Amino acid sequence: MGDNMKKITSPITLEQLKDLRAGDIVYITGVIYTARDAAHKMLVKDIKEGNKLNIDLKNASIYYVGPTPTIPGEVIGSAGPTTSYRMDPYAEILLKEGVKVMIGKGGRTKEFKELLEKYQAVYISAIGGTGALIKKSITKSEVVMYEELDAEAIRRLEVVDFYGIVANDMYGNDAFEDGIQEFFKKGND
Repeated sequence: MGDNMKKITSPITLEQLKDLRAGDIVYITGVIYTARDAAHKMLVKDIKEGNKLNIDLKNASIYYVGPTPTIPGEVIGSAGPTTSYRMDPYAEILLKEGVKVMIGKGGRTKEFKELLEKYQAVYISAIGGTGALIKKSITKSEVVMYEELDAEAIRRLEVVDFYGIVANDMYGNDAFEDGIQEFFKKGND
């Protein structure tokens, strides 16, 4: 693997996080949880109310996805990322609870990126439009919370070499902004 290609395990350790930089290509193996808008809202409400959770958020990875229905004989339906900025209002409480990796698509707010630095976490961009391909890295899927939300229920996924790019690292770097600056720099050479 090249210097900017990393294999990480989830739940993730701080040592693994310290090695990740914006622009790194990562392959995640281990457990990640799914959660979209409705699940985030319910999860944060349960945390604030002190309710017991069926998942351990310490060092956890959360993937913003609402998979399509599962075809018989498959582990999960198409599992492409959803737009991430909609989860920004819920980010701080989840980071306080120990979440270290958030996975989705698209850029994030300045405030969100500051929270990643404060709580030593990263945001990984999955590639939009590749849900059928992403599902190949998912070896097991089970609903663990909020079954009533159907596609938006929280699932515990077991993954092998789930692919993404570190968009925002814990040092304040942003692969999206860096890429734009590099593009314009090359255009002026």
